[in-house]
Amino acid sequence: MKKLIVLVQVLILWGCGAQNRNVTNTITTNEGPAGLVGKISEEKMASTIEANTQKTFASAETIENLMVFLASDDLKGRDSGSDGIEKAAEFISDFFKENNVQPYFKTYRDTLGNFDKPTSNVVGYLEGTDPQLKKEFIVVGAHYDHIGIMGSENGDVIANGANDNASGTSVVLELARYFGGKKSNKRSILFALFSAEEKGLLGSKHLAEKLKGEAITLYTMLNFEMVGVPMVNKDHLLYVTGYELSNLAQVSNTYANEKLVGFLPKAKEFNLFKRSDNYPFHNVFNVPSQTYSTFDFTNFEHYHKVGDELNLMDFEHMASVVNKVIPVVEGIANASVKEVKYN
Repeated sequence: MKKLIVLVQVLILWGCGAQNRNVTNTITTNEGPAGLVGKISEEKMASTIEANTQKTFASAETIENLMVFLASDDLKGRDSGSDGIEKAAEFISDFFKENNVQPYFKTYRDTLGNFDKPTSNVVGYLEGTDPQLKKEFIVVGAHYDHIGIMGSENGDVIANGANDNASGTSVVLELARYFGGKKSNKRSILFALFSAEEKGLLGSKHLAEKLKGEAITLYTMLNFEMVGVPMVNKDHLLYVTGYELSNLAQVSNTYANEKLVGFLPKAKEFNLFKRSDNYPFHNVFNVPSQTYSTFDFTNFEHYHKVGDELNLMDFEHMASVVNKVIPVVEGIANASVKEVKYN
């Protein structure tokens, strides 16, 4: 955070598809009351299949494939305005296009006007499916920049930024892949990857102000930062910054059907709410804008160091984050009324 210390999938989906075909064949032979029972069973099975699809959507392999590129030496630490972050921006843009996520502006690029070198946010758009609710927007975001080249440590000078924040970027991309395929969001979603977070939250400030100028109705902003390794000795998978400011944790846990999100005292002590890309959206729109994270101050010692490398990431953990967050984002996007509120 800012300045602070595919084979398995195919087999699973094939198995689910086979189950679905078997159920359908059985039900079509039933008539009368038995047919009604069959219909209910079919609906229940379809619901179960959908839930299982969510649970198994992201895998360690899909996460690793993203991370291998985003945290590679070839990107030279993704410093804002560098050739490395330009390669990352191209990768993200191509990923959105391949997964049916459209550009919100004329292109996927949103060039910053508050930074001294050419650099851009990358913004994808999924229009909501409901005629009224689609007028409300959810921003799902993460910063994809890092600090680039730094002083040598054991001959290494590249601050790859695997945890900070290729991890959050990968989660957002997987969420975009899911919703781009499902088209299950009644509210509109912007998937925003920010540049120049490390320079003072400049990318998110730029985009928040630009969207405000377009008079969009923002419902909430959900940000992902440093989710590459699990927390230690906690009874929840994630925490949110600004926990006490809104009911986002409670809403998240309701849709997750478990204690997914909790409170981290250190996050409040160090005021992490103001240290990531949620904060400009809070300032500009005054709507619940918070960051999900698993960095707990004990589980990662390579913040802003060359040691923030791919080999330290827990891809199974990251896949779990994606799969458990999917019903949360889906629930928030589809609720008939606005449920996430500031206290």
